Amino acid sequence: MSAIIHSGHSGLEGLQYSTCAVPEAEPGHVLVKLHSAGLNHRDLFIMSDRTPQDTPLIPGSDGAGIVVEVGEGVQHLSVGDQVIIHPTLGWEHTADVPVVPGIVGGPSDGTLAQYTALPAGNVLPKPAHLSWIEAGVLSLSALTAYRALFTRGGLKSGEHILIPGIGGGVATYALLMAAAAGAKVTVTSRSEAKRAEALRLGADQALDSHADWSNIKSDLDPVDIVLDSIGQAMFSKYESVIRPGGRIVMFGASSGDDLHLPIRSIFFPQISLIGTSMGSREEFVQMLEWVEKYQIHPVVDSIYSLQNTSQAFERIEKGEQFGNIAIQID
Repeated sequence: MSAIIHSGHSGLEGLQYSTCAVPEAEPGHVLVKLHSAGLNHRDLFIMSDRTPQDTPLIPGSDGAGIVVEVGEGVQHLSVGDQVIIHPTLGWEHTADVPVVPGIVGGPSDGTLAQYTALPAGNVLPKPAHLSWIEAGVLSLSALTAYRALFTRGGLKSGEHILIPGIGGGVATYALLMAAAAGAKVTVTSRSEAKRAEALRLGADQALDSHADWSNIKSDLDPVDIVLDSIGQAMFSKYESVIRPGGRIVMFGASSGDDLHLPIRSIFFPQISLIGTSMGSREEFVQMLEWVEKYQIHPVVDSIYSLQNTSQAFERIEKGEQFGNIAIQID
């Protein structure tokens, strides 16, 4: 089968379009012929940490396709089923939070290939209203956004959420989901084009990331929740806009891990700092039901062939995309 394989070097230099054997559906597993896959920042982080001594890896956590082989003991899936991949491995129940969740596409082989073999519990029916391309980019980002907003953040209708750095997959799903849930949404970006697109998608207002955030409209004040994926570069600005008793939900650290903040600015106004990452199978099922109920469609930035995956990753690396980048495999 054709696949994108990472080996020999760290980063994008280690990517190559090549061929390898089709995996088998072991007991409890299914083999899926993929129609589409999606790219995430996580793929770049995985590749940057790999060394020439590491075993070759097929990256990719998102995908959708058709079941072509069912392993022994699998009862709920059949050959011909149209399916979407749940990317978190071994995390069944939401309450059983793992130290570090396992994810399809590192350390196990992922979805940037014509076929992938997965535990049957990680394969669910594709939402009927989504195209193959849309389903292929949904899983990881939408699951992360759903858990951050609702399981961890407790977002309610009428609340005001601030989403800094709009344009990435998780932030874009968070905008769509928060707006559908009846929340008021403020986003930020350095890009005027991304701010305009966010307003078109339902944001109530869009601010320059480096502007004076006191410009947040009085009728939207105060901010109840900040959805933070940036970390140290923006964290000091949240204090000026979040209400006493508000929540900062953190799922990334694109500008670095180290935070320096006055502790009194957290405990006097009783701000909650909440960490979140990925999501359980229970939450994935809930997310799919929620996406179908509100007829959410992913924002697809662009579509690349499997052969041109390296160029697609370069677009993410430069921060040029708005929404998700899809890989068309069939």
